[in-house]
Amino acid sequence: MDLTILSGVFASPWNIIRALIDISIVSYVLYRILLLIKGTRAEQLLKGLIILLVFSVVASFLNLDMVNWFVEKLWIVFAITIPIVFQPELRRILEQIGRGKFFSTQSKFIQIEGYQKIVNEITDAVTVLSRNRVGALIVITREAELDEYLDSGFDIDATVSAGLLVNIFVPNTPLHDGAAVINKGRLEKAACFLPLSDNPYLDKELGTRHRAGLGISEVSDAISIIVSEETGAISLAKDGQLNRYLDKQSLKDMLGKDLIIREKWSETFRRRWSSDRKKQEKKHNGS
Repeated sequence: MDLTILSGVFASPWNIIRALIDISIVSYVLYRILLLIKGTRAEQLLKGLIILLVFSVVASFLNLDMVNWFVEKLWIVFAITIPIVFQPELRRILEQIGRGKFFSTQSKFIQIEGYQKIVNEITDAVTVLSRNRVGALIVITREAELDEYLDSGFDIDATVSAGLLVNIFVPNTPLHDGAAVINKGRLEKAACFLPLSDNPYLDKELGTRHRAGLGISEVSDAISIIVSEETGAISLAKDGQLNRYLDKQSLKDMLGKDLIIREKWSETFRRRWSSDRKKQEKKHNGS
């Protein structure tokens, strides 16, 4: 960059402040967008685009004419397909801006005891549903937001309890068809419609409930528990993988590993960060 341009930008304190404000706003907006796509399929697509960008820069630096031509054609294709692929995330961003939630920072942290209670209540409910061969689909959100799917359900906003979960999935009741969603430690929604997995290798015997449970795990970092209405078999879907024929203890162990142990690590990190901050403040005040 020309030194005369730099001298013009930083000629006065106001220009420096304006440049810092400009950079801060753009950085924060990008940060909020990354939070929205974190844990979703769009995150993996974004990583692929970054790898392709690095590859194109290297090819250009090495003067690989054929590779550069091929990469340029790929960018043209991506320019058309990216808005289609990222449609759910783009819609979510616009919806959150319209609702004033885009710049809000709500904490999702729950006490470890709360996670332990949730895991116990879910496993108790699933055991009862499995024994009585009552079909069920329970989704537990983690980092990724599922607002576009939550909007399709009915508001519950209740404490997670085994009795309530069992009653929701009683056949021929208004809420039994669809998924019950546990969000931020509460039973937030019921009768939610989820995206179906298009995995061609999925067992043909599995129906819509299993495909929906697997589908939401493919597009987000959510965990879903499925109870088969035909056999009473318990399954857990996570990261696009379906674990079938679980018993109560194995289900509790898997949920504990993904929720309780993960929260213990987060809490340890927060305590250490808080302790370090207090030490720094004490040292600063002492000096």
